[in-house]
Order: sequence, then C-alpha cells, then structure tokens
Amino acid sequence: MKRISLMFALVMLTSALVVAAPQNPCNPCAKKKAQNPCNPCNPCAGKTAKVKGGKQTIVGYIGDSQCGLEHPMNMGDAKACTLKCVEGGGKFVLADRENKIVYAVDADSQEKVREYAGQQVKVSGTVNAKTKTIKITKIETVS
Repeated sequence: MKRISLMFALVMLTSALVVAAPQNPCNPCAKKKAQNPCNPCNPCAGKTAKVKGGKQTIVGYIGDSQCGLEHPMNMGDAKACTLKCVEGGGKFVLADRENKIVYAVDADSQEKVREYAGQQVKVSGTVNAKTKTIKITKIETVS
C-alpha cells in the first residue's frame, strides 16, 4: 500500500512539474523573471550598448521580440522562426547583433518589415532612445 501511495505521489509531482513548464514554444523562459522585456531569454540581456536617439541608419536582422538577438529554439531557419514567433504573439524587432541592441519596431512599421523576416537589413529611421523603438522610413536587404 505504501509503495502504491509513493508511486501515486511521484506521478502527481511529475504531472505538476509538466503543467508548470512554460507553454510557449517560441519563448521557453516566458515564466522566468526577465532582465530585458524585449528578450527575456537572451544571454546578452542587460549588457547592451547605450542607445542613441534621433535619425539613424542601423544594420541588423529583422527578428522577433521573443527571440531577440538570436534564435535559440532551433525552429527552422531564421525566417521561419521569426514568423512563427510573431504568429504566436511576438512583434518584429531589429536586432543589432554587433552592438547587442534589440530595437522594437514601431506599430506602423510592423507590416513593412514582414517580408524581411530573418534577413540582414539596413534600416533608416528615427530611434526613441528611452523605449528603444525605431520608426522605419527606409529598409533594404544587405548583400
């Protein structure tokens, strides 16, 4: 009887752990305390360069807010992962990997960048340094 009770307790404990696991496949760290609200899983979170505001031209990658600088989940290529995470509720971002900065793409520019998902691009626009958001005026692929 004790053996059955212990096995039942073990099964229940295991079930509780599985239920408590994060359910978002694009962001396994969603339940953890985030250091960077734009990318809670990024190992570089909190170690970014100072963001300057105003008109700028930035070279980076069109990614998603759930993956940030890199795509840690191996959900296909960068384009497939970006689009899947955006479909799952993420937003498009501009990931400047050289300077370790993730810029949020403003609401008006979200659809404009969709066709560049996963690609390296050169973006011109206005950066809000406080919110790390860029309003894109021009975008082109980098060859």
